[in-house]
Amino acid sequence: MSCGEPHETDCRDVLAEVYLYLDLECSDERRDLIRTHLDECSPCLREYGIEQEVKALVARCCGDERAPTELRDRLRVRLSELVFEADSREYLPD
Repeated sequence: MSCGEPHETDCRDVLAEVYLYLDLECSDERRDLIRTHLDECSPCLREYGIEQEVKALVARCCGDERAPTELRDRLRVRLSELVFEADSREYLPD
């Protein structure tokens, strides 16, 4: 995703890290970069809001349960692989 405007941090990078941002699992420096981007980019802010709502819904449904650290790490790796695969695909018109 890209809003078409130049930003210090690319839209795809911000959206790939939105859950880390929501879970406070990124560095303060990275949080500041993401927050600045979200303040400047309304499409990413909208997507962030959707992800925030999904996270809140899951929390309400699952209570205080937390996935084991190993599972979270494996999922994070797999999700980053999927984001990379999606970014590297090319659209070839007919």
